[in-house]
Amino acid sequence: MVFKKLLGALGVGGPSVDTVLQPGPALPGGPLSGEVRLRGGGTDVTVEQISLLLVARVEVEGHDEEHDSTVVLERFTVGGGFRLAQDAEHTVPFTVTLPWETPVTQLHGQPLGPVLGIRTELEVAGARDKGDQDALAVGPLPAQEAILEAFGQLGYGFKSADLELGHIRGTGQRLPCYQEIEIVPPAGQAHAVNEIEVTFLAAPDGLEVVIEADKRAGLFSGGQDTVHRFTTSHHAVPQADRNAEVDAWLQQVIGAHAAHAAPYPYAQGGHHHDDHHRSGPGTGAVVAGVAAGAAVGVVGGMVAAEVIDEIGDAFEGDEEGEGAEEE
Repeated sequence: MVFKKLLGALGVGGPSVDTVLQPGPALPGGPLSGEVRLRGGGTDVTVEQISLLLVARVEVEGHDEEHDSTVVLERFTVGGGFRLAQDAEHTVPFTVTLPWETPVTQLHGQPLGPVLGIRTELEVAGARDKGDQDALAVGPLPAQEAILEAFGQLGYGFKSADLELGHIRGTGQRLPCYQEIEIVPPAGQAHAVNEIEVTFLAAPDGLEVVIEADKRAGLFSGGQDTVHRFTTSHHAVPQADRNAEVDAWLQQVIGAHAAHAAPYPYAQGGHHHDDHHRSGPGTGAVVAGVAAGAAVGVVGGMVAAEVIDEIGDAFEGDEEGEGAEEE
């Protein structure tokens, strides 16, 4: 992935930057390598700092409207403190570590919906300029993939995935947003639950899995805690054991849902988040729904959905208002 930007804020004829990321998807908590290639402009300059920003397109729900916004998930300083001569070329190799909670953007090469990007920022003579950016592909951790595979083998089908601004209370969440993966049950469970929402919160010592049933169905009375939190390890286990683990989670979630469900719709409940939010299509992409009851797993095509990829335009027109970015 390559992107190039003439740093106009540094003046006409200023240096240009071309950042190249190592091919292939990265992993949450894993390394991201590449190099920043600089070419000097019309005059000698001192490059004070080179930063890489991990940015994400997230859904934000306000009191009156919902909109998408770009937030900075992490900032990495990868170089600086050198003189860049006129028309000279300079390369800065880098390896940074992505946050463990970095959202997953693809599964077996198929986009899930969420859009991430890497932006290069150059600081010269006290002036800072944001370069252009390209999409960052992130695959699932082995435990995440095995859990999604278990859902598929239990008959659940992928529906959509998105990123939402806010925190899920009672969890170890560190990033300013979280990823929701919506899946639909097999026909045999459709009478008990309409959909399941899954959030992965990874950490070095394990994986926290937040599961909720029927958030959008409005079947919970007000004040009910509908969030179920489970923990599991990163260690590899036989898929049959992982299937049994996920099945036990589902029995608990669906059983609690049935116990609290009312005979007619109440006002919508939902996660106890620090921010209001909604569910919906992924940011920057629309995921066609998988028919309820379709038994599609990862190997069998859990992401059996068409994706309208708007990554190239996802971050346009949103240079301002990146509230999560710290100067």
